[in-house]
Amino acid sequence: MKLSKLAGRRRSADDLIFDSLNTVFLLLLCLVMLYPMVNTLAVSLNDATDSLRGGIYLLPREFTFFNYKHVFGQSELLQAGLISVLRTVIGTATSVFCTAMVAYTISRQYFVLRRFVTIAFVLTMYLNGGLIPTYLLMRELHLIGTFWIYIIPGLIGVFNLIVVRSFIEGLPETIFESARMDGAGEFTQFFRIALPLCLPVIATVSLFVAVFQWNQWFDVFLYNSSQQHLSTLQYELMKVLQSSNASLTTRSAADAFANAPGQMQEIVTPTSVRAAITIIVSVPIICVYPFLQKYFVKGLTLGGVKG
Repeated sequence: MKLSKLAGRRRSADDLIFDSLNTVFLLLLCLVMLYPMVNTLAVSLNDATDSLRGGIYLLPREFTFFNYKHVFGQSELLQAGLISVLRTVIGTATSVFCTAMVAYTISRQYFVLRRFVTIAFVLTMYLNGGLIPTYLLMRELHLIGTFWIYIIPGLIGVFNLIVVRSFIEGLPETIFESARMDGAGEFTQFFRIALPLCLPVIATVSLFVAVFQWNQWFDVFLYNSSQQHLSTLQYELMKVLQSSNASLTTRSAADAFANAPGQMQEIVTPTSVRAAITIIVSVPIICVYPFLQKYFVKGLTLGGVKG
């Protein structure tokens, strides 16, 4: 009896130690992950000239909004921001819908070309035609210089396709069999059974696609760099950063250090502009993520149960 009580106390003490160490480790991990974002925010809110001296960690030393005023002072940002929002919303909706339809199709055991279609999609993850053939293909499809160059090439994401297919395969087949016995066709099964049950994985894939669409700028550079009305926010911010880099080459950083604090002019540096741009492009995704977070882990883990 006494031995069992001692063992119980021992286990309780071990559990307490483990929980304490686990809590400390997770807190340290959170701090390590949060520090770069907090530091970037502090640099973006600090005077650019003062930031050249270093020593900015968690709080700005010379508080200013001038870095953001400089970035938002670009006249093209409003139109570019609208294009980014449109490509993110339309691109996410169309990609998730098409991916879900194909995933449902290749998840059906009675689909004759199921294996062939799956292999054909998976091969595209490892084989790429290259930049020049891709550009020539887009030109032949008359997509260059149009908004649809942002949407059509990314309609099907193979990784997302595999995740959604695995999730659908994990659903009880008896549900679909009952629907077929009641006369439901494939479209009815897809829209009324598969899609509602796939809400967690759909939310997960939507977050993947939305982040990808929002962060893209290289396709704008390749295909629509001469079309100002189709430029995106990321591309315009990249040009702002390049402009600040070019302006710094005409001004010596040593001159900035030589200025007295009372005589400092409000200027921007690549570091301050980069910090402000990072915060600007991160905020929309940070605002969206909490609404999808409750589905994220569930959708990703359940989607990986079966391969």
